[in-house]
Amino acid sequence: MNQNNSLLAKIANGSLVLQIIGGIILGVILATISPDYAKNVSFLGDFFVGALKAIAPVLVLVLVMSSIANQKSNSQSNMRPIIGLYLFGTLAAALTAVAFSFLFPTHLVLAAGVEGSNPPQGILEVMNTLLFKIVDNPVNALIESNYIGILAWGIGLGVVLRHSADSTKAVLNDLSEGVSNIVRFVIRLAPIGIFGLVATTFATTGFDALAGYAQLLAVLVGSMLFIAFIVNPAIVFYKIRRNPYPLVLQCIRESGVTAFFTRSSAANIPVNMALCEKLNLHKDTYSVSIPLGATINMGGAAITITVLTLAAAHTLGIEVDFSTALLLSVVSAISACGASGVAGGSLLLIPLACSLFGISNDIAMQVVAVGFIIGVIQDSAETALNSSTDVVFTAAACEAAEKTLNELTAHI
Repeated sequence: MNQNNSLLAKIANGSLVLQIIGGIILGVILATISPDYAKNVSFLGDFFVGALKAIAPVLVLVLVMSSIANQKSNSQSNMRPIIGLYLFGTLAAALTAVAFSFLFPTHLVLAAGVEGSNPPQGILEVMNTLLFKIVDNPVNALIESNYIGILAWGIGLGVVLRHSADSTKAVLNDLSEGVSNIVRFVIRLAPIGIFGLVATTFATTGFDALAGYAQLLAVLVGSMLFIAFIVNPAIVFYKIRRNPYPLVLQCIRESGVTAFFTRSSAANIPVNMALCEKLNLHKDTYSVSIPLGATINMGGAAITITVLTLAAAHTLGIEVDFSTALLLSVVSAISACGASGVAGGSLLLIPLACSLFGISNDIAMQVVAVGFIIGVIQDSAETALNSSTDVVFTAAACEAAEKTLNELTAHI
């Protein structure tokens, strides 16, 4: 009995990253040896993703409310520089996608349309949707995982409860700790969940269907890798003035890998918050910046929208000049901020960007269909970039603020 307890303790305290890598390897092996059986373990992946999606809205509401209610009057949340990094990073991603698309122009073999989809018709519709999400009913916001609405209610309640009794604040703090403990338990299930996701993906989809879109995938993934390993580290170095790669690589390893397989920025919120806690970041900051990043920090989405739109223009023989490409970058960045934090959320914004070039909605929806075909790689890489960057920029802003504070203190 003690040996069993010792084994469970070793598993619980072992390296989560190594366990996830083991789950990936076992998933690939199972899909290769017995594809039919591999499909039957899909419930493991569905259970893990479902648990993350279930706890994330409650986690965001409770943490934001508790952090603001218990915040001291002279504390710094560092939200302004983080939002600046989010917006700048998303625009930089769109510009990078333009450059890669011009260097490696891609022709598309247009597929059938996507039935039942309802893409937004313009930037105003995207912004209007975001605005009305803020005033959503709080219960509905929790049910629908509307993180803009959840953030709004969490901030509002937190501000009001800052004037409540100390006992009320203590209850909120205990509730926050309780939800965080549940999150830690769910995250320990990641190796099992990712095993199920990998086995099912390899057994069901495979990669044969992606061969015809190899160049398109190369441009998409190449742009995302360039952002992850060149642009983001340069931005972080500018903020913290030291080697950025230890932080960047840790975030990719501990956040990006999980996000790659869950394919949902929203589902990865608990993982990111646990990583922020591990990095000893300010709870007042990451409890707001991480769910906000899952909504507006969408560099991967900006790349997807830009690359597929320019591929459609190139396929149709449409000449794209520099000024139009620059406008497309801005539109893609703004649209990406309104992308849904779920799998495939960025694809339905492609028709909006295609409208800049006069591409009809019917053809644009065929481009969306191409996106769904390559989604097993595109959406996974996009989510990994989006989610890991949330932690990278939050950590960079916190470290920069702490460094500035230390310098000011040293001069006093």
